[in-house]
Amino acid sequence: MKKVFATLMVLAMITFGNVAVMAQDAAAPAQEEQKVEAPATDTAAVAEEAPAAEEEVAEEAAPAEEAGPVALHKTLKTKFIEGGAGFMAATLLCLVFGLALCIERIIYLSLSKTNTKKLLADIEAALKKGGVEAALEVCRNTRGPVASIFYQGLSRYDEGIDVVEKTVSSYGGVQLGLLEKNLSWISLFISIAPSLGFLGTIIGMIAAFDKIQQVGDISATVVAGGIKVALLTTLLGLIIAIVLQLFYNYILSLIEGLVNEMEDSSISLLDIVVEYAESQKK
Repeated sequence: MKKVFATLMVLAMITFGNVAVMAQDAAAPAQEEQKVEAPATDTAAVAEEAPAAEEEVAEEAAPAEEAGPVALHKTLKTKFIEGGAGFMAATLLCLVFGLALCIERIIYLSLSKTNTKKLLADIEAALKKGGVEAALEVCRNTRGPVASIFYQGLSRYDEGIDVVEKTVSSYGGVQLGLLEKNLSWISLFISIAPSLGFLGTIIGMIAAFDKIQQVGDISATVVAGGIKVALLTTLLGLIIAIVLQLFYNYILSLIEGLVNEMEDSSISLLDIVVEYAESQKK
């Protein structure tokens, strides 16, 4: 009996100890929850305030976004319609065609640039090694108006230096005409764009006076529509003319640079040809 009682006591003590440990383990998370409960409440409050603050910032930023490209597009569309679709579309066509020609000229002139110093050096070396035929081959494999002028001049070498000089000068004029191709059309669009704007101005003013005649009284509301059409068409025409004029002047500067390069290199080519002809006589 004593052994049984002792065993029961040991089991009771072990069981009580486990229960006490489990009670402590259960109480610890409860205490931690109590400690964390207050900051969690604060965090929840902050989390609730954060979306509200973000919504306020978004509401404040919405007008700024509307004032960006979308608002600009809407404004331009509205002004285009108010200015009269007919005249505004015709004026915009001047811009489209004018810019297309300007881009074509800029690409053509950019591709026409040649490293004339290297070309002259290659021609001089070819003349010394292989004669005129080798120099012609160098010109044939080089792109640009300068190489074309050199080719035409060297191809007349057998006819004399004077013929070479005249050929270079004459073919230089031909290349200049190719460089200035379509410039007259660009100039035409530069002139037409403001002219269409002024025509819209006149028509808008006539419409305004017609309304005054019909109403029999001069007031801002009566003439505002016609004057708005007049001002918008004129504004668009002047803007297009200014843009095309900038491109036109840039193209002219490119042409002037190429022409100066052709003239200088042509003189250098004649010097090389004369030197080669003298060396052949010796």
